[in-house]
Amino acid sequence: MRFSFNANQAPAATMAGETLGGSRRHGRRDLASARAMAQSHANSAFGGATSNALVTEARKYIGTNPTGRASLWCGAFMDLVLKRTGHVGGGNLAKSYASYGTRVSGPQVGAIAVMGRRGGGHVGVVSGVDANGNPIIVSGNHNRTVAESVYPASRINAYVLPGG
Repeated sequence: MRFSFNANQAPAATMAGETLGGSRRHGRRDLASARAMAQSHANSAFGGATSNALVTEARKYIGTNPTGRASLWCGAFMDLVLKRTGHVGGGNLAKSYASYGTRVSGPQVGAIAVMGRRGGGHVGVVSGVDANGNPIIVSGNHNRTVAESVYPASRINAYVLPGG
């Protein structure tokens, strides 16, 4: 499996010559394929290998929506990941994570990144940092699915590390 990144295009994974996520010509992946892909790169997605439990747990759901919610579910996804890794949940609202845990000054693997957006917020877990210092984040409700993507550092309002 190979991961490529072009600043003008979303990351696309290729496997045996087939483009996954970068093109619609192959149709939508079924749930089993999405889970298989997520499992195959659970510790080696473009964010890099990690032993961080939050990142590993979040990557299990790439290509799916484990919350069952139709909209505004990034916070619910973060809550699910936290609880499944033995942490206290942070609730369903992305903005509430700005006051969750211990605030840190910059991106760290396993930190929760809290972002603003028009009409609300967005939240996910940092899985790495790109060559330009931008965080790579696994988050729910990224184009209606769990995805791992680079976000501009300027978009992040807070980084927090979860507590017990």
